[in-house]
Amino acid sequence: MLETPEIPREAQVSLPAGQTALIVVDMQNDFVEPEGTLFVPDAQATVPNIQRLLEKARAAGVKVVYTQDWHPEGDPEFDIWPRHVVQGTWGAQIIDELKPHPGDTVLQKARYDGFYGTQLEHLLHLWSIKSVVIVGTVANICVLHTAGSAALRWYKVVLPEDGTSALTPFDKESALRQVTFLYLGKVTTCEGVRFE
Repeated sequence: MLETPEIPREAQVSLPAGQTALIVVDMQNDFVEPEGTLFVPDAQATVPNIQRLLEKARAAGVKVVYTQDWHPEGDPEFDIWPRHVVQGTWGAQIIDELKPHPGDTVLQKARYDGFYGTQLEHLLHLWSIKSVVIVGTVANICVLHTAGSAALRWYKVVLPEDGTSALTPFDKESALRQVTFLYLGKVTTCEGVRFE
């Protein structure tokens, strides 16, 4: 039996609204809807929590960024995963319940990491961001790679666990472990995030 380390969780994390960005990772039809080609069953349960966090963030003036996994036909990633989120298809669209608002930023990406090949780092610098709150799917894939890239650029990372989903509980726990242990990020809940 493998003994798993205890993951530190915080009931509340307070962040300065003007120096924080909320990043919503890949909440797209192919991942969240049952008809999607890479459906993550636990993703649907995170939607109401993410909705409430988005409302709180927008009310506080927090910058909101969506990543959108975005693949051309014939993408080499389809040798790893089934064909998914093909550019311009229903599967690539952000789910209706979490549609971006005017003023939000949507960044299309071709790899797991939200920083790779996008303007994310440039925008966070322009906005004088110091902390990022990351929600979405999949916890141990695109969420983790984006969190890791943020931490390696010295952003403080906060991961609300009820706003993230994975294909298995092990996958999610391993992502939370990486974020807290390797990146010194904080794990809390969507309700526990406070913008000041």
